[in-house]
Amino acid sequence: MSMWVRKLLVLTWIGLLGMPASAGAAGADAFFDASLGDFAAELSTARQQGKVGVLLVFEAEGCPYCRRMREQVLNQAAVQQFYRRHFNIFPVDFLGSVGITDFAGKELSEKAFARAQRVRGTPTFLFVAPDGREMARYTGATRDADEFLALGRYVAEGHYARTTFERYYLAR
Repeated sequence: MSMWVRKLLVLTWIGLLGMPASAGAAGADAFFDASLGDFAAELSTARQQGKVGVLLVFEAEGCPYCRRMREQVLNQAAVQQFYRRHFNIFPVDFLGSVGITDFAGKELSEKAFARAQRVRGTPTFLFVAPDGREMARYTGATRDADEFLALGRYVAEGHYARTTFERYYLAR
């Protein structure tokens, strides 16, 4: 299958994910941006848009913590507004076989990309600067929307360069 056919399939799949099952069910899907699966291009777009960077959300089907994040945190309007203002946000299937292009322009599956990024569990939130360097990483579900917003502020305001998220969160 050609790269363009794969990208079309990915775009179609992402479009279907964004379609609500009922009128008010868009929920967490509104948290994510549409992507063709080219993360090198996504970094460039984030830079052009003046964003802090890209947030990759590594998830797995059947992951109870991923489901809880989607149902209780990512669907919150305040969370969506804050994160979309500062980051371009993309889901990555931790076990997926869909082809993507990594930050260096190499084509591989989502699963291989997750391994290359040293993702060991889900959900994992990986914040990447427009220049491709990792700013922060958080593995596991946050307690609630307030803690997830604090994680976003920790990265967006540059605190990650001076302290750990745990210290930042406890000190605020």
